[in-house]
Amino acid sequence: MRSLERHRDVGAYALGVLDEADAFRFEDHLMECPRCTAHVTEFGPTARQLMLYRRATPRSVHPMAGPGPRLLDRLLGEVAARHRAGRRRLLFAVAAAVVCAVAGPGIAIMTEGGDRAVRVSATDERTGVWAQVTTENEVWGSQVVVEVKDAAGPRACRLVAIGHDGSEETVTNWTAPHHDARPNTLQGAAALHPDQIARYEVRTKTGERLVAVDSR
Repeated sequence: MRSLERHRDVGAYALGVLDEADAFRFEDHLMECPRCTAHVTEFGPTARQLMLYRRATPRSVHPMAGPGPRLLDRLLGEVAARHRAGRRRLLFAVAAAVVCAVAGPGIAIMTEGGDRAVRVSATDERTGVWAQVTTENEVWGSQVVVEVKDAAGPRACRLVAIGHDGSEETVTNWTAPHHDARPNTLQGAAALHPDQIARYEVRTKTGERLVAVDSR
């Protein structure tokens, strides 16, 4: 496969439609091509949304079917709920600031979750890899943001959500930069809801577990 053809395969790789041999060769190409690595990261959320749409759409529904008349009302309702939740979080933050100001330095307040989002993190002592996962519940599943510090790159990695029932789902893929310990932030999605996820694992393309993060 020539270099130009490898560049053209970035979309197919992000969508997961390359066969195993071509995907393996493209992952080798990712090790040496920061441009394709960036494109894979950019395509990740779109690819996940397409996959979730495919899973949620019955086979009897035409893929180009138009939305029903209730869809807009449902979306507007969800936006309004988000705004209300945002106002509640703001009021909570203001109240916490007032408490801290009154109580003085003897009180420290730390929150890792809100009305919708939950943030968890962990470091693997063996690999030295640190990961922080922020999960937000959605109607269709979970919206996920992951930050990873991995100084042992370059290597192709993926975040896997593991359900309480043992099921696994790849949330997003990326290539760790060459010996760069700065946080790498990526977005992804899962069909599993947050309360259905037991833990997250960062794995290499060969399946080696770099770090596990409990969901709670």
